[in-house]
Order: sequence, then structure tokens, then C-alpha cells
Amino acid sequence: MFRRFSDQPLRLPQGLPRPRRPDEPPIFGFNADRAALVRDTVVEATRAHRGSRRALEAIVADTAFEEVSRLERQRDAEAHDKLAGHRSLLRRIARMSDAELLESLDRLATEMAGDVAGNFDPRVYELAIRAAPRLVTAVMEPSRLPRAIFSRDAHTTLGALLKVEGEVGALRRLERHATLVYVPTHSSNLDSVVLAQALQVSGLSPVLYGAGKNLFTNPALSFFMHNLGAYRVDRRIRANLYKDVLKAYARETVRRGYHGLFFPGGTRSRSNLVESKLKLGLAGSAVEAFAERRVGGDLRPIAFVPATINYALVLEAETLVDDWLTEAGKSRYLIDDDEFSQLDRWVDFFRKIVGLHSACVIRFGAPMDPFGNPMDDEGRSLGPAGQVIDPGGYVERRGVPTVDRVRDAAYTRELGERIARAYARETVVLPTHLVSHVLYRHLVRETPTLDFFARLRLRNEVRLRHEALAAEVGETRDRLLALARAGGVHVSDELRTAAPPALVETALLTFTGYHRRIAARGEGVDVVVDDPTLLLYYQNRLVAYARALAGPGDAAAAETIARIGGRS
Repeated sequence: MFRRFSDQPLRLPQGLPRPRRPDEPPIFGFNADRAALVRDTVVEATRAHRGSRRALEAIVADTAFEEVSRLERQRDAEAHDKLAGHRSLLRRIARMSDAELLESLDRLATEMAGDVAGNFDPRVYELAIRAAPRLVTAVMEPSRLPRAIFSRDAHTTLGALLKVEGEVGALRRLERHATLVYVPTHSSNLDSVVLAQALQVSGLSPVLYGAGKNLFTNPALSFFMHNLGAYRVDRRIRANLYKDVLKAYARETVRRGYHGLFFPGGTRSRSNLVESKLKLGLAGSAVEAFAERRVGGDLRPIAFVPATINYALVLEAETLVDDWLTEAGKSRYLIDDDEFSQLDRWVDFFRKIVGLHSACVIRFGAPMDPFGNPMDDEGRSLGPAGQVIDPGGYVERRGVPTVDRVRDAAYTRELGERIARAYARETVVLPTHLVSHVLYRHLVRETPTLDFFARLRLRNEVRLRHEALAAEVGETRDRLLALARAGGVHVSDELRTAAPPALVETALLTFTGYHRRIAARGEGVDVVVDDPTLLLYYQNRLVAYARALAGPGDAAAAETIARIGGRS
């Protein structure tokens, strides 16, 4: 008779994190804890599959089958090393003993968890915070390379390009009391890099974060990412066990108190629309981690921090918007040949943005607990009237804390809705967004009988006088500022203060010289819509506000634009 596996020891002894100074964040002890973290990840990822032989056979067979399929498609060095072993395992499953199945499950999960888990080396961190501003400055202006390596003004140059806004002071106080989980918008593969830099310049702790394994192909970038808290997510792996490992790893890191970063949208927003329908995925593991903490008597709070990452120019814009419009994004997670993977495009991109007032604005929103309640800077959850409440009540049954995955999934969905609403409030509008929106609205207004895709074929056919465009930008900016005063959105300093003709000039200069296509360009006294597709991409940042920004005679065009949100 088959023996149940519930009597097998599941929780393995945890390793002791290295002693750290009181002023050091938890991540500085990560490497000493890594082995225990991997072991506990394996235990949690395999727990649900250990109860019966049927469950064991099913998960091992699924893993072997999916890995054989993946490796046969890859035909690379990894396939050479692993394909034969997975084929052999697939053939032997029915004849394996219970103990052999358990051993295989643990081995597969351990290999996956070991590949996922990153490192954090304080020495590399110190190197990175000293070197990053100088190296970025040197890439932006290669002629300055000898000076940039030793210059003290590199931080000033980088600071002009990256601006950090929002609840920074409150977060610095909060991270002493709570585990912070940052949940930002996702537009570019640069997001994790610029967010890490934003945390550093703001005096906030570095975090653990997931990054696509394809980003680790560049040796220099891989070295820093692997040693600065990044864990690898291989989206080519479809085995259910791998998904269990990822979720367990995310849950375990938060449960242990490591500040984390998750992109609730999963992949980059190919349309550049601000995400409104979130599937929290790995971030939902933090909700489960809160319940597990309470069951174990750990009262430390967990805080979710919405953030928006707002670019004047997006490195991969052309590839992303083409992918969105062809609906390829529905069938693939990875774009292997986008601009991020091309060194020359990096150099062109950084050279272009060095002249911008603020190439990227990151804005941190107000923190909330796992159930969407606001939190103060001591980690206390607040009720509707501002009173302190105990969030532990959300995970109790008859007064006793419990772990309930179905219940926690419902909480996660509600949390996602609140994060999406925070995104809308915390979006920062830049000149390229506003000018693109006004031009695209003019395009829609001039072509009322055309459908969405027909408009995208109108290259060089729609134009507007410079003077008229500047006037409409000014009027739309006034409505945008009114919306900002009401707390519905934010605007960059340049957008707030510059004269409308200067805003138009800034946007046109930004569009020229980096992308191989040009969204709009000046031609004599006119501004010509050169590439409606790229114009659409940049204006999409304002789709959620289209109705509020519409002037007299723009209602129909604004309604058409507002419906674009349904295409994401």
C-alpha cells in the first residue's frame, strides 16, 4: 500500500544570517541566509505535491515533459547538458519507487531554486554606487570618459536625468518598522536599474527583485544584477513546478523580512498605457507571507509601495508598440531582438537623453498594507477615519491566524485594484506625453471616419501649424494642471513651468535622433505627424485622462482615445 508523505520532515533548519550593524538593511545579510532560503523554498514549493503518489507522478512527469519540449526547441548548451537526463526521467517515472519520486522532485526543485536565487554582495554594492553615475555619464558623453571616471560631478549629471518624487521621507522611516514591497509600473527593461538607482540616491534600502533571465546574457550587467539582489526568472520554462518555486521563493524572501520589488503587470507595458488591470502574480506571495508571519507569531508589518516610472523617451518603444499592435504580446513573453539587447542602441539612447531636463521621473506613492489600508511611517495600518487598526484580523478565523490561499488570492485582487488607482494618481506627465497626446487628438479629430488601424497608416499626411499646436498644448496643459491640483495626476517641473512653444520644441527634439522612426517633426511653419504608431505609443500615457483634458470640440476625439485603454 502506498505510504502518505505528510509524515516526512518538511521544514529544514534555517541558516543564521550574518551579523550586521544596526544601520544595515536586512539584505546585507542575504548571502549568509541564501542556502537556508533555497532549502525552505524547495520545501514550500513541493509541499502540495507530496501527499500522494498520483500527485508526485503528475508533477514529476509534467516537469520532465515541459523541460524536454523546451530544451528540444532551444538546441543550445543547456539542451546539450540536460536534455538526455529529462528524457530518461520521463521514461522511468512509472517504474520509480516512492522514494525515487521524492528524490527526483526534490532534485528538480532544488536545481530550479538554485538557479533562481541571486546574491547580494555588499562590496559590489559599494562599487556600484560609486561607479554607476560615472559610467552612465561616460556612456552619455564618451568624449568625457577620462574625466568621468574620476569626476565628482557625475552624480550631478545623473541627478539631472533621474528625478525622484513622492513619499521618500516617510518610506525611509517606514522601512525601519516594516518590510517594504515596491510595486511599480513597468515600461522598459531599464526599470529595475533606474529604480535601484532611485532607491540609492533617496537613502532607501536596496531590494531583492526578479529579472528576466535574458537580461543576464550581458556579462557586465549580469555581474552587477546577480550580486545586487536580482533573482532570475526564466520565462521559457513552463513547468508547473517552476511556477511553484518562483512563488515560494518570493513568499520566503518577504516572510524573512527582505525588502522586495515586483512588477504587478508581469511584463513591460507594450502599449505604454499605465497599467489598470493587474495580475499581481509574484507580488501576491507577499500577501500570503503576511498570513504566514501571523501564524508564526511574527507581528512585523508588510507595506506595499506603488510607484510610477515615467520616461520622456523609452529605449525599446518601437519594438514594444509594434509587438502590441500585432498582438504578438499575447503569445510571447520575451522579445529577443529589441533595443535593450543592442549595445549601439544603448549608446544612442543615453546620448539622446543627456540633453533632457528630466529623462526619467520616479514617483513613490503612499504605502498600503496587504489589504489596501493606508499606513503611517511607523508601519501601523489606518482605518477610514484615520484610526489605528490591526490588519491581522483579515487573516484570522475565529480569532486565530490561518493560512488560506483562496482567501489571500481574493485579498490580492482587491489590492491590485487599489494599486492601479494609485498608478493613475501618481503618474507624472512629461512634455513628450502631452505634446504627443495633443497631436494624436488632432489626428483623430481630422479623421473621424477612419478606424484605429487606418489612422496608423497616415504617415506624413496630417499636419498642424506650430503656432496652433503650441496654443492647444497650452490650453491642454491648463486642464492638466487643474487635474493635478485635484490630486488626479502629477506633472514634471518642466511641463509645469515652460512656455507652450518650448514644450513643443522639447518634444520634437526628443523625438529626433534616437528612434529610427520619428513620431512628429517640424517642417517649416508646420508640425507633421511622421509616424502615427510611435506618436500613439507616447500619447498612450494620457489615455486615462483623455476626457478630462478635452477642450471644446474635442469630446468625440477624446472618447475615441479613451477607448484605447480597452486594447491593453
